[in-house]
Amino acid sequence: MSTTIVSQAVKTSRGVERLVVGQATSDGAGVKLTRVLTQDLQRRLDPFLMLDAFGSDKPDDYIAGFPDHPHRGFETVTYMIAGRMRHRDSAGHEGLLENGGVQWMTAGKGVIHSEIPQQEEGVMEGFQLWLNLPARDKMNTPWYRDFKNKNLPQFVTDAGVAVTVIAGTSHGVTGAVTRDATEPLYLDLHLRAGGRFAQSLAPDHNAFVYVYRGQVEIVGKVVPPQRMAILKNDPDADGVVIEAGSDAKVLLLAGKPLNEAIAQYGPFVMNTQQEIHQALNDFREGRLGEIA
Repeated sequence: MSTTIVSQAVKTSRGVERLVVGQATSDGAGVKLTRVLTQDLQRRLDPFLMLDAFGSDKPDDYIAGFPDHPHRGFETVTYMIAGRMRHRDSAGHEGLLENGGVQWMTAGKGVIHSEIPQQEEGVMEGFQLWLNLPARDKMNTPWYRDFKNKNLPQFVTDAGVAVTVIAGTSHGVTGAVTRDATEPLYLDLHLRAGGRFAQSLAPDHNAFVYVYRGQVEIVGKVVPPQRMAILKNDPDADGVVIEAGSDAKVLLLAGKPLNEAIAQYGPFVMNTQQEIHQALNDFREGRLGEIA
């Protein structure tokens, strides 16, 4: 996708507060993955609730996928680097997620969905992000969009950095999805050796970087592969500058914190325990529907 970009200068870059090593786990019907953003970081990285990274060329690690399961109160963003996975849900949505594509689902008041691999061999790799909804939107009608890679806004900077804008705005390019309440920024950056990328960030937004290929430096701090760098909330910084000594691929995410109570029980994220109990009851009583 060809587009005009606006040069973005950052005078003072945020530094790295700390590096986080993800936790190996499994979910769904035994899919092996790494939980990068864990529940204990939800307050620090508000409005983001979770980030899972999955990647394997062993079918037994992913083949069973994620059979029918419920969600309420937040959004899921699945970004597929390699492989094919089909989404179906109780709101009547269906889509095939393929290489470089994104599926964005707003669970809202509740939905049952499944994500099942459409391959029996080869590499399956990608990420799933959970983005919180403000209290006023948690019981909204479920929403779903499926974006093929060619339909995602993309550009290349003068320094040769290839950027895919999944959400938010970067260098004057607006992403596939925008959200007023949380103002999420979600970028996939491919940097060549010696590459440098600058992105402005609102001072009050929480932000982090996840390196999934190679390594990068942020204000002199090396961020190795498979590490999340939580960026400092520095009121004097106006953005972040990411530099790569060798080829690297990273996710850059930022968002406006909701500063609301978080009550989570598995796939339900609300504001109070009473709302969690209601979600569980609605699920058990079949009020979240079923996949046709």
